[in-house]
Amino acid sequence: MDVPALPKERQKFILDRLQNTGRVIAAEIAAEVGATEDTVRRDLRHLAKEGLCQRVYGGALTIHKISTPLHVREDENRDRKRRLALRAVQLLRTGDVVFIDAGSTNTEIARLLPDNLNLRVITNAPAVANAILGRSGIEVDIIGGHLDRTTGGSLGARAVSEVRSIRPSICFPGICALDSELGLTAFDPEDAFMKANIIASSARVVAVATREKIATCAPYVVSAADKITDLVVEAGIEEDTLTAYAKIGLAIQVVDGLKDE
Repeated sequence: MDVPALPKERQKFILDRLQNTGRVIAAEIAAEVGATEDTVRRDLRHLAKEGLCQRVYGGALTIHKISTPLHVREDENRDRKRRLALRAVQLLRTGDVVFIDAGSTNTEIARLLPDNLNLRVITNAPAVANAILGRSGIEVDIIGGHLDRTTGGSLGARAVSEVRSIRPSICFPGICALDSELGLTAFDPEDAFMKANIIASSARVVAVATREKIATCAPYVVSAADKITDLVVEAGIEEDTLTAYAKIGLAIQVVDGLKDE
């Protein structure tokens, strides 16, 4: 490999690595390009200032792309999301009160809920409610409020007030971006506040995410990563990344055999 010597060459090298792995470590990049760690840290500061990465201790993370509307996301990677959802519903127990947040992966979870567990589902997402409507053995309650066209869920003061009055035994928050250090983050402040209240109200918190959302960040903080109890993810995520989640107490389920469509 040609050693990137100029700042722009090093920074392109860093951005390429971020695109491929989602995270870079300053010491590792310095060793690969033959520069000092201080030099690489200056490069990272420059890239962060340009909005191209998020600085974290020892390195940097990818900034996840801006969220697209729900109706667009529902058509993306449906088979991958369905396989994740198949594993996620195995975590449910008889009699669970389940909060399912808005999101395309969560809509797949709703479609695959078993009929024989006497479940009560609470949701802020019409798409989730419609996926369950008419199913025998599952009761559905829907949270009111302002319906946000991008997230596909009810947000705002009314929705948050209703969430604060319930105590689900398990919840599936919509996952925008998740990192072991920076935690769960979202693209919209109202959505982040809603998710934070869903998590605070629930006994068990299950994050179900395609690999593009792991080791990334978005602008608004939802919660620390250790507030999540279970993580359901695709194979192909670096072992060090999964180990970081395990060290803070998350029970990890890896779904094998998932490929890009």
